[in-house]
Amino acid sequence: MKYDEFIICPVRGATKKEKRAIDNYIKRVESEGKRVYYPPRDTDQNDPVGLEICKNNRYAIRHSKKISVYWNGKSTGSVFDFGMYFMELFYTPKKKIKIINKDEVLKMKTSKKSFHNVLLKLSE
Repeated sequence: MKYDEFIICPVRGATKKEKRAIDNYIKRVESEGKRVYYPPRDTDQNDPVGLEICKNNRYAIRHSKKISVYWNGKSTGSVFDFGMYFMELFYTPKKKIKIINKDEVLKMKTSKKSFHNVLLKLSE
């Protein structure tokens, strides 16, 4: 695998608080000598259509040992990347997913079906 970890996270609509939390997480992981793929930093975001962004993230998801996600439920890019991870499970069923902000996602949990609940189930 080319990367130890791929980070699914909001890019365009990320708040300062979210960016700080993700940056702190990445610093900690990279300080352990692991190679992290972080889309806001590692994917060229200057794509007027978005297709190249999707292709680059797909490649990095495919070539990462593990997926970590900072979930806010609002980012359409995160939902798309989460779908690509879900598809990757067909080919690599043991590829793990970790929720960086699990406490916040647990607060979003509902009694109805939702991406929050799918994410929580897959991270067990």
